[in-house]
Amino acid sequence: MNSYPVLEGAEPFFFKGSRTGVLVSHGFTGTTQSMRYLGETLAHKGGFTVIGPRLAGHGTAPEDMAASTAEDWIRSVEAAMRTLQEQCDRIFITGLSMGGTLTLYMAGRYPQVFQGAIPINAAIFLHSPDMAGLAFMENAPAVVPGVGSDIKKPGIVELAYPMMPVPAIRQIYGLMGVTHDLLARITCPTLVFQSRDDHVVNPQNAPFIMEHLGTEDKRLIWLEESYHVATLDNDKERIAAETIAFIQAHTA
Repeated sequence: MNSYPVLEGAEPFFFKGSRTGVLVSHGFTGTTQSMRYLGETLAHKGGFTVIGPRLAGHGTAPEDMAASTAEDWIRSVEAAMRTLQEQCDRIFITGLSMGGTLTLYMAGRYPQVFQGAIPINAAIFLHSPDMAGLAFMENAPAVVPGVGSDIKKPGIVELAYPMMPVPAIRQIYGLMGVTHDLLARITCPTLVFQSRDDHVVNPQNAPFIMEHLGTEDKRLIWLEESYHVATLDNDKERIAAETIAFIQAHTA
């Protein structure tokens, strides 16, 4: 297997804090850069122990991602979870986009582990015939244009692949399908963030998630000033503040 260097800014992060841990996951074709502000704020203002893994195949080269699978991405997050389990008494999980999908997957797969889940612009469905048509297309192109940097705030750029490896598309469809069926098993308190104007993930994902969650302790916050990459956009401070308040309220 080829070894690719990690892009500057895409490195995983870990901040040691209290016995309350937070797992922070980036999204599809993205990197930890999109989650670093949130991770740093949770650590420095919230005092939590925070880990931000780099998902397999991400933050290196599109060819690397093309060879990775949804199972590889899940293993990346599970490894981070185990690190927090060694150091923390309570664990929360949050993530952006596919990181939000992974947040829901993990909360449903490991309901005994997580004290709370905070998905941000998470995808359970895409409602994109163009994407669906690529998933199993014969003689499909190796890559298509990427989906990064959907940001309302001027001058802000997401560190993400400029192209999307087509083999990864069928992997995200598999992850979304499995996560859909795990929503009923999510019993921990859940705070759902959704940008009202999102050009990557259909905003109707949020009401759908809310309707199908197994927990009764759930809240939806609509973000009015951000596009898809809300953790780098105009609402990033609000996301951080609401997340800290949510965690504090469920660890009291």
